[in-house]
Amino acid sequence: MPATYADLARPASRALGLLYDLLLIAAGSVLVALAAQVAVPLPFTPVPWTLQPLAVLLVGALLGARRGAAALVAYLAEGASGLPVFAGGAFGVAPLLGPTAGYLFGFVPAAFVTGFLAERGWDRRFFTTWAAMALGSATLFACGVAWLSRFLGWQGAVAAGLLPFVVGDVLKQLLAALILPVLWRIRPER
Repeated sequence: MPATYADLARPASRALGLLYDLLLIAAGSVLVALAAQVAVPLPFTPVPWTLQPLAVLLVGALLGARRGAAALVAYLAEGASGLPVFAGGAFGVAPLLGPTAGYLFGFVPAAFVTGFLAERGWDRRFFTTWAAMALGSATLFACGVAWLSRFLGWQGAVAAGLLPFVVGDVLKQLLAALILPVLWRIRPER
């Protein structure tokens, strides 16, 4: 049984397998960059509402821990190098140092955690998929709120960087929990 959904189509050849992995990593970073462009600034917080958390968790679950984390490292490098991949088309080093930097850097461990759990079959049933997504989200929020607290204090960070996003993130987690088990049920046979 393949470890992740992406492993279903992984070529047996070592060279082709490496190329496949690199293409998946690039595609994962592009998916997160596209999700970042669906951004709604909120007047009471420096943290915008985006589809990035959903994309990050799906990338982790679909690609696995190492490839998922690598896709998010690639995403951060793309933004740091000047590509407009961060929320609302932002780019450069400033977003990686500002109030939302903890969320950006938190994408890497969030994808890793979700991918680690998916590699162990947590992405094949609704409840375990939701649990994997919830743990990935918790990882992301822990990083984001911890960093944001440097700017707003702990209570301010929770009020501005966690509470306004909980309901939306639970809905994103549930959406992923509906999608991934269905993908496994309709998977192509090799």
